[in-house]
Amino acid sequence: MPVITCIDDLKRLHARRTPRMFYDYAESGSYTEQTFRENVTDFEKIRLRQKVAVDMSNRSIAGEMIGTPVTMPVALAPVGLTGMQSADGEIKAARAAEKFGVPFTLSTMSICSIEDVAAQTTAPFWFQLYVMRDEDFVDRVLDRARAAGCSALVLTLDLQILGQRHKDLKNGLSAPPKLTIPNILNMMTKPEWCLGMLGTRRRSFGNIVGHAKGVGDLSSLSSWTAEQFDPQLDWTKIARIRDRWGGKLILKGVLDVEDAQRAADFGADAIVVSNHGGRQLDGALSSIRMLPSIVRAVKGKTEIWLDSGIRSGQDVLKALALGADGTMIGRSYIYGLGAMGEAGVTTALEVIRKELDTTMALCGERDIRNLGPHNLLVPKDFEGDWA
Repeated sequence: MPVITCIDDLKRLHARRTPRMFYDYAESGSYTEQTFRENVTDFEKIRLRQKVAVDMSNRSIAGEMIGTPVTMPVALAPVGLTGMQSADGEIKAARAAEKFGVPFTLSTMSICSIEDVAAQTTAPFWFQLYVMRDEDFVDRVLDRARAAGCSALVLTLDLQILGQRHKDLKNGLSAPPKLTIPNILNMMTKPEWCLGMLGTRRRSFGNIVGHAKGVGDLSSLSSWTAEQFDPQLDWTKIARIRDRWGGKLILKGVLDVEDAQRAADFGADAIVVSNHGGRQLDGALSSIRMLPSIVRAVKGKTEIWLDSGIRSGQDVLKALALGADGTMIGRSYIYGLGAMGEAGVTTALEVIRKELDTTMALCGERDIRNLGPHNLLVPKDFEGDWA
């Protein structure tokens, strides 16, 4: 059993144990990948203020996210094709999150269906919606999520048009993978992954195949998905979905102050400051650089969460100290899933929890709710002086 000390340890194992096309799917951004890289490196520009001779006993990092008690303010973000990183991956991740006491979000583009995850867990999970042109499909998937007891809807706003990811095109990404000679040779070096996939019936998009009109098998899936992301998504359509859902609503993909103000006025229970992990608009600013201006604009009007670039508990602390009410992690737990299945997701969460708790203590705080800008040293030009 390898010794895991940080998220990067899990990332290295993930690269060794998962077929290249699925590792690359997780570990890639659009076009030049500038935003993908800066999501991570911009966290490194922020320094922490060490405080000594303070009582560090009886610490608490517990809190709430949209009224849900959490052992730490970290939720598992929606990630497509999670069930291709490890067999039944969404079920494994949801189980790990439930046992740990943090929320799990199921993607529309998951391999395991809403019903699969609901049958294998007891805690309510969140469902993430990509808005499709087919309104009947959208309405029915919302009804299915409600019937499964999903306690919140995460509506992704930044994927009306798919950003190009060069690695996916070069690898011929598909679920399940196409049996080309390069893919077969690569999979032969991943025996545990292959055995897991042979042992499950879940190898395609469980929320779509058999549920969308005209999509009864894999041959019709690719053409449907290529045509279905709705480029006309606007606030009128968001309002229709909100009214149809009728429950708690989280708007994900907000990276602009005006959009944040509109989302808060709209009545969102939370907004997620996110650039889709650098997978959509390459050249956009990192989420952590955009966070302070959005906090100034809408703090107290809606919950503000940060997603994209978190690779440690220290990153979580920096986001919270800059004003975020919560965070979401994607790649950090996917590395764990690809490395060690459910146990790897748990390990990723444990790594982040320990780093968050230790860092908070050494910054002189005992309660995560007391974190603020006073715990940080932020470069004066961090947000940038843009024309």
